[in-house]
Amino acid sequence: MEKKKILIVDDEPDVLVLLGERLIKVGYDVIKASCGKEAIELAVKKLPDLIILDIAMPVMDGSEVASILRSDPKTKAIPILFLTCLFTKHEEEVCGHLLGQNFFVAKPYDVTELLTEIDKRIK
Repeated sequence: MEKKKILIVDDEPDVLVLLGERLIKVGYDVIKASCGKEAIELAVKKLPDLIILDIAMPVMDGSEVASILRSDPKTKAIPILFLTCLFTKHEEEVCGHLLGQNFFVAKPYDVTELLTEIDKRIK
């Protein structure tokens, strides 16, 4: 059986490394991007089974990335997990607007709960 692919998008290198290692350890293939532009390119090219996307990123934030991915027929059905430590009223509205196949987890997150949410959506 082919491993499920997860694209992690975060501008914090520590998040990419730590979350990536944990996901690999439990059996996922991991793709990493540190900015929105790279995330869009990798999502279109690699077609991951799920995207973990930080909302608060410089230049292009997670809501912009999600909007672009939702407008592309190749990527519009990929579930997106929004991950952020800044849960503002704006982010709550953005997440609510984009929810559909998306879901939200606040940092700091419980790894077991995060893995459960991921498993529910792609296994």
